[in-house]
Amino acid sequence: MSTNSKTLTFDTSTSRANPTPSPMKRLTVPRIRQRKGGEPLVMLTAYTVRMAQLMDPHCDMLLVGDSLGQVIYGLPHTVAVTMEMMAAHGAAVVRGSYHAAVIVDMPFGSYEASPEQAFINASRLLKETGAAGVKVEGGKVLAPTLEFLTSRGIP
Repeated sequence: MSTNSKTLTFDTSTSRANPTPSPMKRLTVPRIRQRKGGEPLVMLTAYTVRMAQLMDPHCDMLLVGDSLGQVIYGLPHTVAVTMEMMAAHGAAVVRGSYHAAVIVDMPFGSYEASPEQAFINASRLLKETGAAGVKVEGGKVLAPTLEFLTSRGIP
């Protein structure tokens, strides 16, 4: 055994058993908003704890994209991605990061029917993952849904 080895610590808040990195304060959505028009933000996509650990020190945000359907599961498109998949991978990325604000994609069919449906599913993702916010895709037709979500505290 090397005399130069690092001491492992167990972080009970995240169930990590690995070297604890230098303390970093996690970015929040309000802190990111304050940077609008200033220093550029860095955002990369992560799907696993290990990806998050590698990217976190270098990113402001980590996106858990529904592209995991193709990248991780070998699906032909993102339509088959479920809330369960997004919640599991979102929680993994949050556990693997200390600094970046984690944003989780809302999968197809989880927000289009109504603002109320969007709120139920967005709040579920935030509760189950510990993520900082959610991402939806769409045009003007989703403006009322976005207003509904943000007025109720969903970034």
